[in-house]
Amino acid sequence: MKLLITEDEPVSRHILQSVLVKWGYEVLTATNGEEAWEVLQGEDPPSLAILDWMMPEMDGLEVCRKVRQCDRLKLTYLILLTAKDRKEDLVVGLRAGADDYIPKPFDVRELRARIEVGLRILNLQKTLSNRVRELEEALLKVKQLQGLLPICSYCKKIRNDQNYWEQVEQYIEEHSEAEFSHGICPDCFEKLVRPEFEKLKRGA
Repeated sequence: MKLLITEDEPVSRHILQSVLVKWGYEVLTATNGEEAWEVLQGEDPPSLAILDWMMPEMDGLEVCRKVRQCDRLKLTYLILLTAKDRKEDLVVGLRAGADDYIPKPFDVRELRARIEVGLRILNLQKTLSNRVRELEEALLKVKQLQGLLPICSYCKKIRNDQNYWEQVEQYIEEHSEAEFSHGICPDCFEKLVRPEFEKLKRGA
């Protein structure tokens, strides 16, 4: 799993990187928001980014806003790393597009727990996205009957697109996912089948 750390303070950045590498993550680093934005715009961007709020050139809030405005990055999970602890500040961060936050100085156990939450959400989003794509592909394969269908008033055959007449069930099977199982309705049973039974009985 690839993660991005954006932290302008070298010691904090090194500690974060060491901890994440120890946990088995592939870690990319950036020293400011501009570098982070370049990484996220790359060909294979990380799915989760930890962004320091206060950074030179472009702060973490601005990075969050840019990510949320980019359709290609809409599923990226963003965690703000901040010394701000007022509720008002946290609301601002979340409204800017952050999914979560970690207070400075960070606790290693909390860091791991919040990253794992982010990864679970990313997996759920990926699963949902795959299901939506599968449904869209399935819908493209569904054939629909629509428009005006010429049908014979006597034999009920339907004129197809090649101007040939065919049985209605054959036409529907060719133009939809429907399949037919044949039976006898009550009216036809009384009108057609029962008289044949009576003839057979009399003949016996």
